[in-house]
Amino acid sequence: MRRMWPEEFNALLDNAEEVDLEIPVAVRDSATPGHATHRKALRVRLTQADFERVWPLAEARYRLAGKHAGKAITLVTTNPHYYHWHPADGGTQDIATEGGHSYTAKYVVVHFLLDDVAEAAAA
Repeated sequence: MRRMWPEEFNALLDNAEEVDLEIPVAVRDSATPGHATHRKALRVRLTQADFERVWPLAEARYRLAGKHAGKAITLVTTNPHYYHWHPADGGTQDIATEGGHSYTAKYVVVHFLLDDVAEAAAA
């Protein structure tokens, strides 16, 4: 099944930074040495409210359109292999509205695993 990233969340990826994750070597028996794994990812700083909106999409793979066409993303939330890249505190920012009211916005830093997707060619 090909799930497309919901269009309503496209703007959340506009300021995404492409990063390389180095997943540490898995501990195995001493006879078989493990190897570190490298994965591409998108690091995004979201408001807490936006994070709560995309949370239901976690741990599922979604294809992207637009500038990331041909790629798929998976929001990392609870996978033990990616513990270091689970959602983390992204700080706060004081914001003043045009009406003179001010509030503090809380942010979360999240990582989306980034994969290339290949379309099957018709024979």
